[in-house]
Order: sequence, then C-alpha cells, then structure tokens
Amino acid sequence: MIQAGKWRRPTVKTVLAVLAALAATLFTVSPNAAGEKASDFNRKVQNALGGDWGRIRIDARWRFEYVEQEGRGSAKGDPLRLRLGYQSPRRAGLQAFVEFEGNTPVFFDEYNSTRNDKSEYPVIADPAEAELNQGWLDYSGIADTTIKAGRQRITYNNQRFVGNVGWRQMEQTFDAVSIVNRSLGSANLKFAFVWNVRTISSRSVHTASSLLNLGYTFPDIGKITAYGYWLDYNDAADSGPFPYAYATQTYGLRFHGQRRLENHLQLLYTTEYAYQTDFGDNPKRYGAHYLHLRGGFRISAGGALFSGISAKVGWEYLGSDNGVGLQTPLGTNHAFQGWADQFLVTPPDGVSDLYGDLSARIGGVKLQAVYHRFDAAEGGRDYGHEIDALVSRTFAGHYTLALIYANYFAEDYQTDTRKLWAQVTVAF
Repeated sequence: MIQAGKWRRPTVKTVLAVLAALAATLFTVSPNAAGEKASDFNRKVQNALGGDWGRIRIDARWRFEYVEQEGRGSAKGDPLRLRLGYQSPRRAGLQAFVEFEGNTPVFFDEYNSTRNDKSEYPVIADPAEAELNQGWLDYSGIADTTIKAGRQRITYNNQRFVGNVGWRQMEQTFDAVSIVNRSLGSANLKFAFVWNVRTISSRSVHTASSLLNLGYTFPDIGKITAYGYWLDYNDAADSGPFPYAYATQTYGLRFHGQRRLENHLQLLYTTEYAYQTDFGDNPKRYGAHYLHLRGGFRISAGGALFSGISAKVGWEYLGSDNGVGLQTPLGTNHAFQGWADQFLVTPPDGVSDLYGDLSARIGGVKLQAVYHRFDAAEGGRDYGHEIDALVSRTFAGHYTLALIYANYFAEDYQTDTRKLWAQVTVAF
C-alpha cells in the first residue's frame, strides 16, 4: 500500500524499462491472439459512440519524450493529450463537428514547452493547455462540392507547405473557409481563405492567407498538382525569425505516383518544384527555389511474415536568396529534414538534404530507418547528419504503440541533439 507522503515519481530508467517490457510483449503477440473477444469489444465501443444521432470521436495519446542537447542539458516530459469530439449526422447537406483537446504532463515536466517559462531546458513543444481544436459547419448540397467554415484541419499534398503538424500533441488547425470541388472527374480543386492559425503552442496567429491547390490524377501513373499559397500576417511578433518573414507567396508544381513493375514490385517516384518570393509586409526582397526529387521501390506483399518492404532515396532543396531561406510556416515540418527538428525554421543559407529511407512490416510491426545528410543550399557549409529510427504496431485498428529515436550530429549548424519517444495512442 502506498502511504500518504511516500509516493515517489518514477525515474526515467524505470519508465523506459516498463516501456521496453511492454513493447517486447506487444510486438511478440500474434495479431489474432486477442481473438473474437477484442473484436467484439471494439465493435461494442464503436456502436456505443455512433448512431443516427451522430458520432463521438475519442483520441488519447500519451508520450514520453527525452531530449539531450549539447550545451543545454537534457529535458524529459510525458504529456497526455485527450481529444473529444462530436460529429452530427448530415441533414439537408449540412454537417457540424466540434472537438476539444487538452494536454498535460503526467509524471515529468522538466522541459521547455515554449509556454511554461522553463527556458533552462531544451524544448519539448507540448504545452499544458486546453482549447477548441476544431469547430466547423460544412455544406455539401452542391454537386461534387463541399464548403466548410470554422476551425478545421487542412492538409494539402504531403503537408510540406500546408498541414496540421499531427506529430505534436496540440495540432495546428485553421480558422478558415475552405472549398473542395471534384466535378471534373479525375481533377480536384481545393481553396481556403485563412484568417487565423491555431498553432501547436496553443496560440492564435492572425493572417489573411489564400491557399489554392489544383490536382489531376492519371490512373496507374500518379497525380500532378499545381498550387499557389499567398501568406500574409497581421502580427509582426508572430511571423517568423524577423518581422513578417513568413509573409510569402509560393507557386509550385508536384508529381507523385507509383507504377507496378511486377506482381508485387512497385516503382515509387516524386518530383516537385516551387518558387517563393516575399509578400505583404515582408521587408526583404528575395526569390528562393524549392526542389524535391525522390525515387524508390516497394515490395507490397511477401507472405504472412513480410507484408511490405520499401526503399527510397531523395534530395530536398530549400534555397536561399539575399540572406533569406525559403520558409514553410504552415507545413508539417517534423516529417521533413529529420525528426530531431533542427530545421523547422529554414536557416538564412537554406538547406540541402540528401536522405535515404528504408522501411518494412514484419509480423505486423513497422520498422523504419532514415539517414539525412545536411548542407547549406548557399555557401557550401556542412550542417551535419542525422539518423532516425521507428518501431510501431497498431492493434485492431484502434491501439498503437511506437518507439522512436532521432540523433542529430552537428557540424556547422546547431548542436548535437538526441531524442527518444515512447508513445501509446487509442483512437475511436
């Protein structure tokens, strides 16, 4: 029995030992070991959460994060995020959705959340906050068209330029009016006007931004997308490394697809080019190029044990001009240029990232390893390199356990940084 006043917070070693034991247990369990009882339980939960009256959405995620940064020491936190939402049934073409989210550390809060005045620690950007995450009304009474107004999640393409930053506990959402039209068969048109961005630090950043995304799909080949993003900002303090640095206009063209070569072998390819210049109140005059080339293959099936193997090699270039690097302030930047998050804001000399990505699914477990080599886009400086690794498994479509590691080896930019995450997610 735990006596009053005798409870002690667990150590990091204790937490990692428990997680390692849990991971070993879950990763060795047969996918069918839970049997029909688990399926019945999940079905009952789903049925209880939805009906003619609408649907309740529940998403809970606990994550332990450890950061070790040269010159800054270490940080550790274990924020627990809970989202609870209600989606109404569609009536006369109208549907509504409202979702609240809250986030708080459970045992460890020795980190700089960017809002807790603990700047002596490295950053773990998951503040203890609660907010309206989404609240929107959409109308689909016009053929092949959906119009949505309110706070909403917006993601375009691979989320390089526009995304929800779903990695962080408090995701990025947009106060906007958006339109999606699919009346031209294989083509789709997406447009949004954004007047406020609710950031991952649970802050509001006021904008007057227009987002246009036009796509056309070629069957069995891929999808080509043309886009234009015009970002304007109202607040000098919330708009980049210098006032209004994020006030930009970006025009781009992207082609992404896959081609089957043999029964289980697919060729993967992506090519993308964009050009960014200053916009609105941005005091700098510049024009920077963006280029992303990637190729690889996927073996889609290999029997009961191996369900997929893929290997990709890519090069991503974020250029620089007049001492200003190309910026992606609305993108899901954690997914690019290394999971250690050293390039969330592009440095003045830009970034050139040569990377390789190898992943596989073995017995239901996803394994992934990524290597990055970073250099300055201008000037030739060697920024450093990074290795990333992930092990994860999803059970019954609702429960996910993941262990993730990132190690950035600095040369002429930032400092050596190591990060470790252990994460459990439950979503219905």
